[in-house]
Amino acid sequence: MFAYEIGSGTPVVLLHGFGLDHQSLLPLEPIFEKSLGWRRIYLDLPGATQSAAGGITSSQRIADAVVEEISAHVGDEPFAVLGNSFGGMIARYVAHSSRSRVLGLATIAGVFVAPHAERIVPSRKVLHHEPEVVSILGTALEQYREDAVVESVSDARAFLQYVLPGVVGADDTALERIARSYSLEHEPEDRHPEPFTQPTLLITGRQDDVVGYADAWDRLEHYPSASFAALDGAGHNLLFERSALCAFLIEDWLARVRRGY
Repeated sequence: MFAYEIGSGTPVVLLHGFGLDHQSLLPLEPIFEKSLGWRRIYLDLPGATQSAAGGITSSQRIADAVVEEISAHVGDEPFAVLGNSFGGMIARYVAHSSRSRVLGLATIAGVFVAPHAERIVPSRKVLHHEPEVVSILGTALEQYREDAVVESVSDARAFLQYVLPGVVGADDTALERIARSYSLEHEPEDRHPEPFTQPTLLITGRQDDVVGYADAWDRLEHYPSASFAALDGAGHNLLFERSALCAFLIEDWLARVRRGY
């Protein structure tokens, strides 16, 4: 499994969304550079640009492979884990299966209910169309507009730089195979029902019609040390659409992880 590592200090593992790659989370770099003392380990999950899927046929096998990969990088050293979208589901699994070594958990628009038909999501609503993105995005316009609810020139350029390369580089055949077994064998909170007490951050988008915010809220009592945010003016691309507020919340989470509460 490909890993892009940068920085030194306490390890934090970063897991991207389905059909993307680690580059989609690189906009977080300024946050870590400001916070200091973090060794960032960005993984390309199986089927992403630089990680062959091999014989992996399910999300469960990805989750197990990630646990093994983390151990190969950090050994017995404690670490934090952050996941976006599908990566949020995998991060929840990692946090619970490796609980004794996990310093904190963060999810950004994380998947909390795997089957799409069972998710509680708001109706699709685009709050702002930006005509200038049409010429900027060209043939990538439709892909950008699949999730965008607040269009902007800066988001369109970020999409081209950080998101589109992962979309283009993904192994679509492998992802289609994995998507047929998208659910984990057990939800982490059900398999490990004792509360997860380490510092936690759950960021959701009020207009996120992909994973919503209600399913994450339903798990909140399992995380007694969690900050929960449902950001207005944010869809599934909330990391770009509400970047400043996300940065503030992640900085706060990193500080809480460092303090241990």
